[in-house]
Amino acid sequence: MSRSSSLPFAWSAVRSAAALPPFEAGWVWLVGAGPGDPGLLTLHALNALQQADIIVYDALVDEAILKLARPGAKIEYAGKRGGKASPKQRDISLRLIELAWRGKRVLRLKGGDPFLFGRGGEEALALVAAEIPFRIVPGVTSGIGGLAYAGIPATHRDVNHAVTFVTGHMAGGDVPDTINWRALGEGSPVIVIYMGLKHLPRISAELIAAGRSGDEPVAIISQATTDRQQVLETTLARAPSDARTSAIPAPALIVVGEAVRMRAGLDWLSAALVGRKLDPDPLGKKVAPPARAQRVGS
Repeated sequence: MSRSSSLPFAWSAVRSAAALPPFEAGWVWLVGAGPGDPGLLTLHALNALQQADIIVYDALVDEAILKLARPGAKIEYAGKRGGKASPKQRDISLRLIELAWRGKRVLRLKGGDPFLFGRGGEEALALVAAEIPFRIVPGVTSGIGGLAYAGIPATHRDVNHAVTFVTGHMAGGDVPDTINWRALGEGSPVIVIYMGLKHLPRISAELIAAGRSGDEPVAIISQATTDRQQVLETTLARAPSDARTSAIPAPALIVVGEAVRMRAGLDWLSAALVGRKLDPDPLGKKVAPPARAQRVGS
């Protein structure tokens, strides 16, 4: 299918001012589209959308982002979703090679970041083997952007100085058998799990067996940064049953750790949309707030 778009500003002037590169024929750009909100696209990503001849996109790329493609660009779906019929990774890579050999400017558009659980490395190596030039355009990963939109900092000096990103399933759909859950549970104060909703019962059990408290805060962030975003706050022990009862949909991130408690003070989106009152002391440290600054003109 093809789509048309018109940007609400002089994109050519922006591209020139930012010295953004031309998209050459026969090249493949592996581009991160971010977690969903089009405003989180990088200028390089938008530049690619405005020049590509064909866009081969993933299941997690939001429809609003595809509407930014240049008029006449061909849009081709190559998404992979667990439990649904999906193209094989080898076939996707071969398709990119075929299109590049035909002299097309090929944009491989991937949700989040191409190199973080995005199989961008596999596709890039296939291009290397076929001697096809390519560019990597990083994107905002949902483990950073999605948490921020839920009001949860990936790191906070009063909570954690380390964070671990984990995938919740392998290519075949099972929980990765290479994860050392005990080491993960003991060593990482905050754990962000991608694509783990289906296997939440096992993940919860593994972390509790590794020594994590069943009362530890957990947040499940569904469809992060989109207008369909939902956030479920629960605990590690209750997370499987609460997720099932609430029927919170995938794709979802699972965040384990005390950083989830910061949401009471940092849930800026709910404060803006529904007037949630934020707590300046979400950790209950009873720290005196800074002295009130005098307003200018008062």
